[in-house]
Amino acid sequence: MVVQKPWLPVDLRLPAGPQASLGILAFEAAAAMSKLLSLHRSLSDQEVSRLRSDAMRSPGVAYLNSTDQAFLLRLACAELVVSLDAAAAAVARLGLRCGLDFGGVYACLKAGAPDARLDPLVAKGLRVKAKKMERLVAATAKLCSEMEALDELESAERKMSVRGWSRLSGPIPQHPQAAAAAAAAAQQQQQLAGDSPGAESLQQELKTQQLKVKRLKEESLWNQSYKKAVGLMARAACAVFVRICSIFGPFVPGLPPPLPSATTDSVQTRLSKLLHLRSGKAKASSGPITRRDGPSRVHPPVTSNSCPIIGRPPPGQHKSPTNWRKLLDALPSTVGGAGLDQQYANVIVSAEELLRMEAEGRQEEAAAERAEMYEMLPAKLRAAVRSKLREWWRDPGPLDEALARGWKDAVDRIMAWLGPMARDTVQWQAERNMDRTRRFDGAPRVYVLQTLRWADKDKADAAIVEVLVALSCICWYEERRRGSVRRG
Repeated sequence: MVVQKPWLPVDLRLPAGPQASLGILAFEAAAAMSKLLSLHRSLSDQEVSRLRSDAMRSPGVAYLNSTDQAFLLRLACAELVVSLDAAAAAVARLGLRCGLDFGGVYACLKAGAPDARLDPLVAKGLRVKAKKMERLVAATAKLCSEMEALDELESAERKMSVRGWSRLSGPIPQHPQAAAAAAAAAQQQQQLAGDSPGAESLQQELKTQQLKVKRLKEESLWNQSYKKAVGLMARAACAVFVRICSIFGPFVPGLPPPLPSATTDSVQTRLSKLLHLRSGKAKASSGPITRRDGPSRVHPPVTSNSCPIIGRPPPGQHKSPTNWRKLLDALPSTVGGAGLDQQYANVIVSAEELLRMEAEGRQEEAAAERAEMYEMLPAKLRAAVRSKLREWWRDPGPLDEALARGWKDAVDRIMAWLGPMARDTVQWQAERNMDRTRRFDGAPRVYVLQTLRWADKDKADAAIVEVLVALSCICWYEERRRGSVRRG
């Protein structure tokens, strides 16, 4: 008599406790760790200097976004704090599994309240073990890809095993001798399938992959304990916030004063000088392209920086901002507020590609790219381009080489400052997508102030329309010139 064992419920909960290993949560920890690494690198002296000299003072940012350096600093600081908040929330969730209240520690740090728990974190956090974190993130990212490859190999093995049995599918014989013969044949067929060269090679590859995954689990965050991983990330998060306060605190309201252990470096001095310097002239404009009066007037006029979209806030308005995320909400008058930043960036990048194709003489590809680019245009921009083109054809004037060269020079000048902002917009959007290629990327990120998200919509519309009208005129001139050459 066979005694059946009572059914026991399976415990599907993840392990907890200071000494328990992260396991499958290693990928969440690696994503948070890579974000902390990215913030740590973005706050280096070199990157802060690049933000000050290149990003905040670029002609495109000055013309389309703002010339108010204090506003741009608030925007950069808010983006850093929001990104750090997201990483700290992930660290806090992992900390609950090992009894570490990092959420409370981080809240005290942001509020500037003294807390005895902050002392060891901040003291050690100023010496962030970036190299160790880099190795752990790299090993975990490698583990993720190797586990996917292992899944594919195991799936291929299961399919091969099923194919070996499927050859004997059919009705089950009723006679005992026939049933025994069928079972023997099935066993022989299975042995043949298992002994085939393809199956043997697959099994060997599977064993090799399993050993590789096992080794990576030992080297990555998979086998790291909660206590060690959370402690490492907690110190890094505190160090990043202290660094933010050290750099932006004197210029951005709402940040607590730097802790005594946070040393002030030369970055503050450079930013202080920046706020007291007048912004220079921006050699960027999107004025009308003159088309008939000779090439000397084809270029868009050079104008000074426009007034900022958002000026300095009234006194007391941002004394204690508690919602940093709200500071990143683009206004309705901006391209991002209209939800068109990604679409405009794609149009501008396509225009750059079209110019490159025309310069290389790839006319057929350029025609296809031009048609695709016009399909991406919003209805309002498409109507504006058609309206300007109709005005042109009412009095086209002579289509000569000098005029075409003037159009080309004008487009090149506009694209010199509009193109980088479009490329930064595409990269900024890609960096915030949670795809596998970007999830474990700890490189410094693009700031939102470098993108088209905060660009004045009317100015951006005017610049894009002028570029597209000039591109159409250049393409028509090239088609007419090639036709005359063929006739001649």
